[in-house]
Amino acid sequence: MKYLIESPHTKEECAREMDGILAKGEKTLDNFYWGCSKGDHTAYAIVDAKNESEVKQLIPDFVRDKAKVIQVDKFSPDQIRSFH
Repeated sequence: MKYLIESPHTKEECAREMDGILAKGEKTLDNFYWGCSKGDHTAYAIVDAKNESEVKQLIPDFVRDKAKVIQVDKFSPDQIRSFH
């Protein structure tokens, strides 16, 4: 399953969150995009995981409660047409 992570943090927490994600490994860090340089102190990622609990383990403890984890899906053109 795929999950979207939105992990907001303050400017003061920024380097600490980056360090926390990096501590999970470079492969994990490679999944993340950061809005920080544009003033949006949020880490964004789309990751593969078995469940939401597994995804939350990627987020540093001190910001985990503020993060949103959302299961996301892709739809084919035929699936979209069937929704009508």
